[in-house]
Amino acid sequence: MKNSLLFLAGSRAHARIREKGLGPEDVRLVLGASGAAKWLGIHGLDAAVFGHFLARRTTPLPLFGTSIGAWKLAAAARRDAQAAFDFLADAYIHQYYKKPVRRKDVDQEALRIVDAFLPRSAIEEILSHPLFRLHLSVIRCRGGLASENPLALGWGLGLAYAVNLKGRIPYVRRFDRVIFHDGREHSLVQGAFGGAEAVPFSPENLRPALLATGSIPFLMSGVSEIPGAGSGVFRDGGLVDYHPLPPQPLDGGIVLYPHFYPEVTPGWFDKKMPRRRASSMDLADVLLLAPSPEFVASLPYGRIPDRKDFSRFEGDDAGRLRFWKKAVAESRRLGDAFLEAVETGGIRDCLRPLP
Repeated sequence: MKNSLLFLAGSRAHARIREKGLGPEDVRLVLGASGAAKWLGIHGLDAAVFGHFLARRTTPLPLFGTSIGAWKLAAAARRDAQAAFDFLADAYIHQYYKKPVRRKDVDQEALRIVDAFLPRSAIEEILSHPLFRLHLSVIRCRGGLASENPLALGWGLGLAYAVNLKGRIPYVRRFDRVIFHDGREHSLVQGAFGGAEAVPFSPENLRPALLATGSIPFLMSGVSEIPGAGSGVFRDGGLVDYHPLPPQPLDGGIVLYPHFYPEVTPGWFDKKMPRRRASSMDLADVLLLAPSPEFVASLPYGRIPDRKDFSRFEGDDAGRLRFWKKAVAESRRLGDAFLEAVETGGIRDCLRPLP
């Protein structure tokens, strides 16, 4: 169990945890990364973090994520986080597609998943949660990116890719970032997303905002006219905040980052650019929790689930379901390892520096 989970700490987080250990009140922010089915590989870790460790807090805590990272954080802000995570995992696992897979088919499945883990009765739970303050980002698109025409959309993505080659700063500036946030929490938006448009959540916009932050171009339709956000077509927040970076600095607290990888890749187009991975300076306040190579090697096929499994297991949905369910079941070992480390104080000896 001790070898199943990596505890990777930035310099300030490392010094703080070595001195004091880690308690629920030490956490100042929790981040959730994009990654589609990869989240299933850390389901048990998230359940332990939110359902047990952070449930003992007494003060509010902001959460920020994109795409599936935002979906799981919305589940965390349900009254029963464990049950909500289970609903989300079950609904996500039971996706079925027949060729040719059309955009409307993926849209329909996304709606089904949201309906399963976030029924309308749950919205008030999230907006009034005593501890957790949900935040997520979406992109208001313009030009070709606002179109559903494949040629226009491809042209828009191609231009964005070319700009990204010049650097992350001009790339981020190319997009209109919209941050949806809990109306009771303003400091994170003001401190971390200078220049972004901030829109408070309401009962009318929470669901469409969640759909928008997971709307992957080409695979899914953009979401139009989200209440409170004005006109426009809104797409996946992971285009900019693929693996979100924390604000700098963070006023003496810890950024808790349950992640499926031991590194952070800030932008969607950076996935095949190792030099773009976040530096140790970017993550100085972060405690990143990730499955160890030994844990991943122990899973069927020696890897965690990912979206390509839909094509790998084409015609064999039963095989995909067996794999994904096994990964979810095994991920409980990650949660157990985390809780053991923080409750015994052994986390001090588990820490490794972020590269």
